[in-house]
Order: sequence, then C-alpha cells, then structure tokens
Amino acid sequence: ISHAVLPGLAIAYLVSGARSHFSLFLGAVVAGLLTAALVQWLSRRGRVDEGAAMGIVFTSLFAMGLLLIVQAADHVDLDASCVLYGSLELTALDRSLQLTLFGWPIAIPPAMLSLGLVSCLNIAFVSLFFKELRLSSFDPDLAATLGVPVNRIHYTLMVLVAITAVAAFEAVGSILVIAMFIVPAAIAHLLTDRLVVMVVLSAGLAILAAVCGHIGAVLLPEILGISGASTAGMMAVMLGLFFGLACLISSRRARSLRQRASQ
Repeated sequence: ISHAVLPGLAIAYLVSGARSHFSLFLGAVVAGLLTAALVQWLSRRGRVDEGAAMGIVFTSLFAMGLLLIVQAADHVDLDASCVLYGSLELTALDRSLQLTLFGWPIAIPPAMLSLGLVSCLNIAFVSLFFKELRLSSFDPDLAATLGVPVNRIHYTLMVLVAITAVAAFEAVGSILVIAMFIVPAAIAHLLTDRLVVMVVLSAGLAILAAVCGHIGAVLLPEILGISGASTAGMMAVMLGLFFGLACLISSRRARSLRQRASQ
C-alpha cells in the first residue's frame, strides 16, 4: 500500500496544486483501495498467485507514482527526493502549529499532531477489533462463518494503512514507511509465536530502531568523517541490523528446541 499510495499523492498534487492534507488523504485512500481491488481481481480472475499479483500491482503503481511526482515537481513545491527519504531532520524545526494548553500558548510541529492522532486511531482500531483482525487474517473462512465482516475489516485496514502512509509521508518518506510497516513485525515474528507479544514487541523494536537510528545519524558522520547521514536511512539500517541479530537468535532457539525434542 505504501508503494501504491504514491500515484494517489502525485495526482492529488497535480489536481489541487497544493499540499492540502484533505486532497492527500483522499488521493491516498483511493489509491490504497484501488490497489487492494486490483490485487484481488488479478488473483481471482487472472489466475495469478496473490504474491505475484501484489508484486505486479505494487511495483507498477510505485513506478507510475515516481513518474507523476517528477512531473508534479515542475508545477508544485515538491522535492522528489523527499518522497523517498523524507525530511525528518527538519520536521522538528517547523513550529508553525499554534495551540493553547491550559491557557499557555505552545508551538508544535504539524507532523507531531497528525502522527499522534493517527497513532491513537491505529491503537484504538487494533485494540477494539483485535479478535476480528486475528480471525480474518489467519482463517477468513472461519471468520465469515462466525459472522465476522471479513471484507469490511480488510478494507478498513487498507484505509488505515493509507492514512498512516500519508501522515508519515512528508516526515519520513516512503522508504522508512515501508521499513517500519514490515521489518519490526518480521523481527518480532522470529522471536515469539504469541500474537499479543508479537504486536507489542514490534512496536517496541520500531521505537528502539528510531532512537538508535537518530543517534547514529548524529554521531557516525563525526566518527567516519563524512558530511552527513540521512536520519530516515539510518533508522532503516538499524532495522536491518536488528533483523540480522534476530535471525541469529531465532536459529539458535530453533536448534535448542530440536535438541530438547530429540532428548
């Protein structure tokens, strides 16, 4: 979905001519739902494996989005490299949002408010519909038999993914969005088989990678004598290192379990 959101964002830029949050949201949601519909159509009508259908749709829409964004950059205040890497280093410096808290005026980055609201929305959705999400994800036929609205849950999840990608788009770029969507959960899956522990652990790993990546982006240029490092890129690198470490731990854990089983 984070790949497929790009053409929706680019079209929203070209149509509206401004970085309006409403137009971004609408374009991303339409692109996200269209992606899910295309994947299902290819896998069912085209007799294509679902994994292959996802690869075809995501990469095609991602490439289309990059082309449209380059075109949009000529007409709109848009840096094409920001699409990939974001501007996380500058986000905290933007204090254009003025709020009043307990009678005291405060200025905060707009991304802080939008990402905070989206985080609360995601936490509320997962907490309220955890049982339905688990059933529809692992056994959709059983979930449908038990009366769970599988399609409604699926498309609501797609909309939330699109909203999250849009909220994080300008701050962190599409590369870190993809990394944070996938890698923390993959690491947690290597370390535990309990779903609740896996969800909590993946969130903790994402926070740890963000903190370590930011520290690395600040310290490594001085240590290595280079001009600078991308904060978003360093966070993604930290996730890769964590994943490699989790693979080693998981392989040792598997060998230990096999030795116990053989005894």
